[in-house]
Amino acid sequence: MGPSSSDSATVETPATETLLGQIVEEYRRPLHRFLTRLLLGQQELAEDLVQETFLRAWRNADRLAADPSKIAPWLYTVARHVAIDAMRARQARPPEVSLPDLNRVPTTDDEMDRVVNVHAVRLALGKISPEHRAVLIEMYYRGASVAEAAMRLGIPEGTVKSRAYYAVRALHAAIGSTESS
Repeated sequence: MGPSSSDSATVETPATETLLGQIVEEYRRPLHRFLTRLLLGQQELAEDLVQETFLRAWRNADRLAADPSKIAPWLYTVARHVAIDAMRARQARPPEVSLPDLNRVPTTDDEMDRVVNVHAVRLALGKISPEHRAVLIEMYYRGASVAEAAMRLGIPEGTVKSRAYYAVRALHAAIGSTESS
């Protein structure tokens, strides 16, 4: 029983090498787009799978050279199967979990960090508009719901939501400017 064509090394002739170069040049970008769509935008994985597809093309260069009209269908079929295999492999193993950088996680015992954070927020609150400040105080310091804040401030609920959104953004920007000074 002889080795199968996918297990044996392909002997590259100049014609085979030229054909493989043309295949890579012509199909690299279209295959990458095709795989990126199949993988829901996972560009890096798509790049890896394009390489795997071309590796399989190299292993089957003699079959591809025999009928050049079947190169594109063969490549797209292989690429699709490679993508399906990759997704099945990811589902078969547990999801990867990234650990937080423990050097940046605040400890509960660090009172000085809390004091610095409170000071930074107080400085930043003074830098945002009075309307934004009032919404933040109602919602975050007094714990009011959107409806309660709207009633206390005498403005519509939609305005409270909008101001809260922009107030948080303004506060982040103001905190960034207080940290750099």
